[in-house]
Amino acid sequence: MPQQIPNTGSSARTLDTFKSKLLGGGVRPNFFEVELAFPNLGIDANDVSDRTRFLVKGANLPASIVAPISVPFRGRELKIAGERTFDSWTITVINDSNFVLRDAFEKWMNVINKVSDNSGEVDPTVYQQEAYVHQLGRAPITNQAGVPATSGNTVPILRSYHFHGVFPTNVSSIELSYDSNNVIEEFSVEFQVQWWEALDNNGNVVVG
Repeated sequence: MPQQIPNTGSSARTLDTFKSKLLGGGVRPNFFEVELAFPNLGIDANDVSDRTRFLVKGANLPASIVAPISVPFRGRELKIAGERTFDSWTITVINDSNFVLRDAFEKWMNVINKVSDNSGEVDPTVYQQEAYVHQLGRAPITNQAGVPATSGNTVPILRSYHFHGVFPTNVSSIELSYDSNNVIEEFSVEFQVQWWEALDNNGNVVVG
């Protein structure tokens, strides 16, 4: 027999009850950080990886997708679970005056396929790397006693997604125009993803 939704009464449907359920005041989409490893590009990988934590201004937490299989039966369709698929992952990057990150992404794609002669690296272990997107909180995480679980002013990580085997397949153009005033250049990078894992605030795999 299907489980019935308990009737908690109208008294439970108050603004104070809603406030008590919205733990931490909710999660903010502008509090995040991206970590990205780069292959050997002949550049300072530590500097480039550190810049991604600050200059990646847009990203996303991945969708969870299980494709359905439709089995026809007498004019109807039975839907059963199929295979899991993984969407591409796109980030938006602020362009600095040294073109450090754009240079790194262009060189990464050149490792995969050179612009001059169509040659490139064929070993996935060389050109595929690891990436993380961290959802950050605005206040330190506390334990059951209300004591901060982290010391100092460290911004807590609420949840992370670990992308395995990523590599760029599209570094977008940057539009130039005399009409573009009071803006900073930015561009997007699309990555292919083998699979991802979800991590809790201690770095333990909770989905994977």
